[in-house]
Amino acid sequence: MRPGERPEIANLPLFREMQDSQRERIFSGSFLQVFPPQLTLFELGQRPDFLHVLVDGLVELYSHSAGRDTTMRIVEPVTSFILAAVVTDQPYLMSARTLAPSRILLVPAALVREVVKDDLALMQATMRELAHAYRDMVRALTDMKLRQSAERLGNLILRQDERQGGSGKVQLKAEKRLLASLLGMTPENLSRAFGVLGGHGIAVNGAQVTITDRAALEAFARPDPVRDDWV
Repeated sequence: MRPGERPEIANLPLFREMQDSQRERIFSGSFLQVFPPQLTLFELGQRPDFLHVLVDGLVELYSHSAGRDTTMRIVEPVTSFILAAVVTDQPYLMSARTLAPSRILLVPAALVREVVKDDLALMQATMRELAHAYRDMVRALTDMKLRQSAERLGNLILRQDERQGGSGKVQLKAEKRLLASLLGMTPENLSRAFGVLGGHGIAVNGAQVTITDRAALEAFARPDPVRDDWV
């Protein structure tokens, strides 16, 4: 890691409150690298050598079995992945690949486990990230079980709008094939879902979705009544 990059990385949520000496211990063993699109970062079943922290770019977490792939999560900056495997020193339950040029901090997994024991702030930040990931997983599972495909898409659009500032103009982060996989539907069903939402307050132009009637979209998609302080 170049000296000029350290202040930016030190301000990331995972490291912000750490003791200076322990943060330097982390940084001295870490690497900040830029990866091209469509590069596999690790495979399902591998043991984690590094904690990955996405600083810029976009990463897909996916699983595969019997010749079939499914998108589990699309990771946006700034967050770590997959922290649970690193903390427990267990094999990854998902594979990861870049979807865009991505700047990723690689922190040796063994070093993370060592420093967590010595630095209370890092331990608390780790617990927060694991808690956020767990709550996101519960919301995704609830979404899959309780909502129809067009309702799931409507909720994704509302969440993305909130993350992107609430202007009502949503830039889709990934191609529609990946969005379909993420939402548990085929590309054809995704197209039909966009058509359904056209009658409930959205307009689509390529990768940009405009919310034309927020009240209608919310009434149709039924967003979660319980909200977190983070998005």
